[in-house]
Amino acid sequence: MATLQKIRSKGPLLVIAIGLGLLGFIAGDGLLQIFRPHQSQDVGEVNGESISVQEYKALVDEYTDVLKYSRGVASLTEEQTAQLQDEVWRIYVENKLVEAEAEKLGLTVSDAEIQAIIDAGTHEMLQGTPFRNPQTGAFDKDGLKKFLAEYAKLNLAQLPAQYAEYYEATYRYWSFIEKSLRQRRLQEKYYALLSKSLLSNPVEAQASFDGRVNQSDLLLAAVPYSSVPDSTVKVTEADLKAAYDKKKEQFRQYVEARNVKFIDVQVTASAEDRAELQKELEEYTKELSAKQNDFTSFVRYTKSETPYVDLYCTTRALPADVVARLDSVATGDVFGPYYNAADNTLNTFKKIAKTSMADSVKFRKIEVAGLGSAEKTAALADSIYNAIKGGADFAELAQKYGQTGEAMWMSSTDYEGQQIDGDGLKYINTVMTSDKNSLKNLALAQANVIVQVLDKKAVKDKYKVAVIKRTVDFSDATYSKAYNDLSQFVAANNSLEKFSANAEEAGYRLLDRMDLTSAEHGIGNVGASKEALRWVFNAKPGEVSPLFECGEGVRDHIMVVALSGVIREGYRPLALVRDQLRFEILRDKKAEKIMADMKTSNPTTLEAYKALPNAVSDSVKHVNFAAPAFVSALLMSEPLVSAYASVGEMNKLSAPIKGNAGVFVLQPYATEKMNETYDAKAEETMLTNTYVRMASQFIGDLYLKADVKDTRYIFF
Repeated sequence: MATLQKIRSKGPLLVIAIGLGLLGFIAGDGLLQIFRPHQSQDVGEVNGESISVQEYKALVDEYTDVLKYSRGVASLTEEQTAQLQDEVWRIYVENKLVEAEAEKLGLTVSDAEIQAIIDAGTHEMLQGTPFRNPQTGAFDKDGLKKFLAEYAKLNLAQLPAQYAEYYEATYRYWSFIEKSLRQRRLQEKYYALLSKSLLSNPVEAQASFDGRVNQSDLLLAAVPYSSVPDSTVKVTEADLKAAYDKKKEQFRQYVEARNVKFIDVQVTASAEDRAELQKELEEYTKELSAKQNDFTSFVRYTKSETPYVDLYCTTRALPADVVARLDSVATGDVFGPYYNAADNTLNTFKKIAKTSMADSVKFRKIEVAGLGSAEKTAALADSIYNAIKGGADFAELAQKYGQTGEAMWMSSTDYEGQQIDGDGLKYINTVMTSDKNSLKNLALAQANVIVQVLDKKAVKDKYKVAVIKRTVDFSDATYSKAYNDLSQFVAANNSLEKFSANAEEAGYRLLDRMDLTSAEHGIGNVGASKEALRWVFNAKPGEVSPLFECGEGVRDHIMVVALSGVIREGYRPLALVRDQLRFEILRDKKAEKIMADMKTSNPTTLEAYKALPNAVSDSVKHVNFAAPAFVSALLMSEPLVSAYASVGEMNKLSAPIKGNAGVFVLQPYATEKMNETYDAKAEETMLTNTYVRMASQFIGDLYLKADVKDTRYIFF
């Protein structure tokens, strides 16, 4: 059981970290929606195949466990959970789309292919697994095989819970990787097949090379569109309708969206709340100043956000605002109360003690436990202790009682930032404060531990500091007033018209959110506003919602929403794209006017174009066909400058060209070829790789054909 031995060698702190990293995942309160009567139990559909809430939740749970395992965290934030849910949905949909196409084409992935990928060990999905060679960091197939063999033989019921959890979590992690590897391989084969239909050729390769290495310097004269007042250009309804019909496909909308108006009230502490907390901190400061012991209980009593641990610690374990003031406070003195804007807290602290001591201690231990009574445990511990004091070999005695007796290091990074008390506090304090070469018989509640300190190093300044840190938060009364005030406003303005007309006068900021889709996780970047989103997609235009209590972690937001419009799946109506079309029509008509004026003036030289009213000039250097040129005089990227640079004749003036920001003429005055040797094969390979990336974009076309439905918002 080599893997188990590796776990043991890491000591109890790693075991604790692993145990925390495998805590369960709660997907969210949306699952309470599942059992509502007469409601579909599906979260979506791809190619006519639906996925149930339970199936989707199982995928989310699987991915969540993998993410927590790989990151070594116990839980995810609401934002991380939302991102994970979207990623799970994206992967599910993409896999379903590719699987359907692969089935038509007869594409499959065999077990032998997967085994070959694992044996090669170079696939990117294998690089992040825990099965790595410690010397090279590369994937180690032998390490994987050893783990799987050990797992198959283990009786997990006989292992300590934390070890069993570790093995189970690691096995689930590998099962996920293996499944994902099979899905990824199928996608790779499908995209490779598509990319073969987009082959490069020698002519294209030569053109691509020339477009990249041939550069031109050009002189430019332009009349910006901004020089023509909008008032001099008329855009008619017929113009808008014609432009809409011409570009209608650009306005295709594949999912329903909604427009809302909403009020978001973030509740903050009132002046009364601040004054009350200030008074409370002043009382605590007096008590802290007089206090000489039991700081742990006192700091807990004050409801401080920074618990007190009765150990000497480095400044790393203290809040930054406390560290900034620490040197200005004498030992035994109290500083505060003071306000810290960085975390919106009122603070006071007492500098109890300061010392210089080793931060890293090398020690070894023998644990004595499980003898049935405290008396027997103490007697055996005394016997071992006295034997070592008398010259017995520590390691031999440790092995006699089933332990290695190996030396290990402990430093402040192993325990700082954790809530430690009781036996844990006693144990760490003994190890860190004992003299070098000392031997201690430490009596704990359930065991005795013989501790021998072997070495000490890295002397640092350390402190004992009792910190009272309290967030300046709103009171229940303040929250109730904000809630009641907004509730009264909504009761008096329960239509969209009244809601919109009277919000500002009532002192509320009215916000707009356009094109809101059900795939989002809330409204206005306000945490925990999913219920408001669900309401929006069940409401009718003109309706005003009830109040929603929102905010991630602390419910400090109160929101009310009004549905102002529904944009159905299909083509966006002209009214919603009118401004965009009007801008484009204005630009085109201004270009026509400028070009007509140029024709009337009939300039024939670059200098003559520069002399035109409102004209600007510029010199654009190192222009090639491979990238659009940025024209400083127009403050705009102009792709047609790059296009002309590849074909323009030296010192010959171009005809007027309609660009993005104005009408311009160009005159090349210098050319240069980059010092790069043409390699036909390399150029074709580069183009082919580009096509491979393009092939993966075809998934969007498959998505549209598959009539994908996403109703996750109902449940998650």
